[in-house]
Amino acid sequence: MAQHYLSGLDLTGRRVVVVGGGTVAQRRLPRLISAGAAVEVISPHVTPAVQAMADGGELSWHERRYADGDLDGSWYALACTSDTAVNAAVVAEAERLRVFCVRADAGSEGTAVTPASGEYDGLLVGVLAGGVHQRSAAIRDGVLEALRSGVLTDRVVGAEAGVALVGGGPGDPELITVRGRRLLARADVVVTDRLAPQELLDELSPDVTVVDASKIPYGRAASQDVINSTLIENAKAGKFVVRLKGGDPYVFGRGFEEVLACAEAGVPVTVVPGVTSAFAVPAVADVPVTHRGVAHEVVVVSGHVGPGDESSLVDWSALARLRGTIVLMMGVQRIAEFAGALLGGGRPHDTPVAVIQEGTTRNQLVVRSTLDAVAETIAAQGIRPPAVIVIGPVAALGPADR
Repeated sequence: MAQHYLSGLDLTGRRVVVVGGGTVAQRRLPRLISAGAAVEVISPHVTPAVQAMADGGELSWHERRYADGDLDGSWYALACTSDTAVNAAVVAEAERLRVFCVRADAGSEGTAVTPASGEYDGLLVGVLAGGVHQRSAAIRDGVLEALRSGVLTDRVVGAEAGVALVGGGPGDPELITVRGRRLLARADVVVTDRLAPQELLDELSPDVTVVDASKIPYGRAASQDVINSTLIENAKAGKFVVRLKGGDPYVFGRGFEEVLACAEAGVPVTVVPGVTSAFAVPAVADVPVTHRGVAHEVVVVSGHVGPGDESSLVDWSALARLRGTIVLMMGVQRIAEFAGALLGGGRPHDTPVAVIQEGTTRNQLVVRSTLDAVAETIAAQGIRPPAVIVIGPVAALGPADR
């Protein structure tokens, strides 16, 4: 059997008709929309997701059954109904009009097939396997994973010099975003610290320079200046620099300081948000920071300075009056002070507290306590940073069998 001819169609502004509004059509529509096609769906019923696309103006929905003549003026068509007779009729009309048509229920009977496809940094990867969809999908997934992990690299094309500020997530290397992992695979220089997922560094090409920012001396403020200069100097030397940080760069990660420094130096910066430890770490410990009927608010607080420190920007008396969830970051060292401030402001002494050390990693440790006893619990259990402390009724939730 002759193989299909793999081609890229420019569908921008061109009429594409999709007959059928079920889950098959739902899977095909997003890529047609992102290609800029003027999509029209013909179906008496559609899924809620397709309905949302229509309501959002992403496509037009004709709420009726297909009729001969519906493909007139179209450039491309897809027959995606569960009725084989309707799909055959759509293909027959497309044949008469010389419009290429995909038949979802019997690919060999259409005049076009949809490849297993995926995107990577502006590349659209498409694979055809003669209608063996599982095979084409497996090859596509393998190629995309190889690109994302750096096993297969397009670095020869050359990334523009600059800085990418990448949130590495809460610790598990699998929780970095797809875009973050992609940019990491293209880096010439990686500036990292102890809270970033260290396993990701093992996947880097041997020629990538790794700078461990956690070992830069002379104190916190001076270290930040050195980190800033490291980013700027390498970028100005024509290199693509990834600043790999734990969690999200903008959630107590000093990420914006680095953006401002680069901007002042005229260095372009890309910011890639990360999965923040403030919410992800409690989640893996079965602590929902919000739960229906339990908490209507969640406040993330830095424990870098104590309640009585003149540099503190936190209104602890206001926090104490809230009934929802407080997520305390970097609070292990001064937990007695924070608990005292909340108790003094009116928080009940038996308010549940969950403490999660090194969440999402193999060293994760979870302990539960109450606000009046949490300092003693942390000391007795030997809890050490990094740890996320969740204060509020949600800290008492969680399946007993987990």
